[in-house]
Amino acid sequence: MIVNRIAASLDANRFRSVVALYSPGWLKDRFEADGLKAHVIPINGMFDWRWVRECCSLVRRENVALIHAHEFTGNTYGTLVARLCRIPLVGTIHGRSYFCDQAKRRIAYRMVSRLSQLVVVSRDLRRFVATSLNISETALELIYNGVDLVRPVAQEEQHRVRTDFGIGPSDFVLGIVGSLYPVKGHVHLFQALRTIIKECPNTRLLVIGRGDLEADLKDQAHQLGIDREVLFLGLRNDVPLLLSILDIFILPSLSEGLSMAILEAMAAGKPVVASRVGGNPELVIDGQTGYLVPPQDPTSLADCVIKLLKAPDMARRFGASAQERVAQHFSHEGMIAQYQDLYERLLSPISWRC
Repeated sequence: MIVNRIAASLDANRFRSVVALYSPGWLKDRFEADGLKAHVIPINGMFDWRWVRECCSLVRRENVALIHAHEFTGNTYGTLVARLCRIPLVGTIHGRSYFCDQAKRRIAYRMVSRLSQLVVVSRDLRRFVATSLNISETALELIYNGVDLVRPVAQEEQHRVRTDFGIGPSDFVLGIVGSLYPVKGHVHLFQALRTIIKECPNTRLLVIGRGDLEADLKDQAHQLGIDREVLFLGLRNDVPLLLSILDIFILPSLSEGLSMAILEAMAAGKPVVASRVGGNPELVIDGQTGYLVPPQDPTSLADCVIKLLKAPDMARRFGASAQERVAQHFSHEGMIAQYQDLYERLLSPISWRC
């Protein structure tokens, strides 16, 4: 989770992180495992003034100098708290949600853009947000998400995992990581998989994630006759290990900000086949680190996957180039350095607008 990674990685000599969440759960556990106390302030719908009051109290009690919020609710409510407490706010936007569906949300974000520093995670998202809010792109800070390179996994461990899943030594393994929601495009991948299996019969697909579509996707796999080749693994905490046994990572999304799943697969040295949407073309270099295909196009998706499966040397070159690209342009350290520089600029008395 990018929020956890930022808060836990700040230079302790320059910053102290205070975490506030809307509810307890796995994210709270993750923060506390990293030694960060997570304060839970439940929020109840729109205009929850009790939440505003309690958050202001937390800010003052902990002597918070700057708020870093994420996505619509955090950015809008956080801006109000920041103004009441007379401190700056950084608001990161990770995707296109909450812009086009309701005018009141666009109005709220226009307010946020005037009172706080908005950050976007891709050039595509910057263009979209600027157009939606009718503001200049220069008002939006661009900071790409970043990840650490994945340490190599021993062959013995990879063999154990393949054996546990009933995957043979000569089987090809494809993988997708993401919530089981329509926007991730699983239905198109399943359609493509039927074609892939005809050309490469010994192919398996790992579906990692959970969500509302799980039952429908299992039914689709059965109807397509690919249920033996598709393994639904649910939510996992060993994704780097699972990535190590993949031949190709696939993400046929209909929309993306900047995909952490793609970044993590590239960091693990895997070639990627992804849809040409959102920030994906800023990650995947078509023909160098993987392939980009039109969204909702199972035929093109299948063609590119088959091409890589039949050219393993090329697939390995793509994976190595993907890993190098992450190290050069999308490192975790680079992301943290940019956020810390932004914090310090905003904390400067000259920069902050009272």
